[in-house]
Amino acid sequence: MFEFQQYLGFLAFLTVLTIGFWLMMFLISFVMYWVGGALFEMFKEKRAAKRLERA
Repeated sequence: MFEFQQYLGFLAFLTVLTIGFWLMMFLISFVMYWVGGALFEMFKEKRAAKRLERA
């Protein structure tokens, strides 16, 4: 059977794993938001430049 210290070690491992997982999810979503916004701004700038060329 498990001893109490092994149980605490397992809980600590699960805590670190869970915190790491959610931190990774947060950072990935933040980077996707950042890249998406940059692409949208680039698209708007190119569209505005084409409108200026036509006018």
